[in-house]
Amino acid sequence: MQTFTQKTFNIGELKGISSKTMEEHLKLYAGYVKNVNVVLEKIEALSTDETSNAYLISELYRRFAFEFGGVRNHENYFSALADGANNLKEDSLLKKAIEKDFGSFDIWLNKFKTLALGRGIGWAMLSYDKKTGQLLQNWVDEQHLGHLVSTTPILALDMWEHAYFTDYTPAEKKKYIDAFFENLNWSVIEKNFIEAQ
Repeated sequence: MQTFTQKTFNIGELKGISSKTMEEHLKLYAGYVKNVNVVLEKIEALSTDETSNAYLISELYRRFAFEFGGVRNHENYFSALADGANNLKEDSLLKKAIEKDFGSFDIWLNKFKTLALGRGIGWAMLSYDKKTGQLLQNWVDEQHLGHLVSTTPILALDMWEHAYFTDYTPAEKKKYIDAFFENLNWSVIEKNFIEAQ
């Protein structure tokens, strides 16, 4: 049976996001990894009698989508905060793609931050669509509802309250969004973009 392993991330001290928030957030990610494996174990056990257990198995696969989304979304998020902040280079392929698809980097950034400020729990995503060769941004509810078919997420901003409530109130989440971008390792996002192509 396939299993998933928790990754580690070299996240140092961040500006505007406390060590306590990161510590608790990483524990939550570990829980998603554990739950993915538990769900797969249960599916495997119930598959000895797929006819009798068809309903339970189908419900577990729905749960798997949520837990698996939690694993991959968090890996995207934590990777972007690892190894120290650095700016997006002026001549980077990603910056050129953002300028082509959104008009300018600043226009895109404002649009993305506006997306992240929406009400509700979920993720603000920047994804790449290989079929059309363009960047798209979208909202993912919970962990799994709203991923755009055929796209690859290259930047994921966690907007569940657990990502910031130790440091900010819900009314202050704009400060958290700004802190995220201040700590972002753009070389990771650039790499994600290149690999998505």
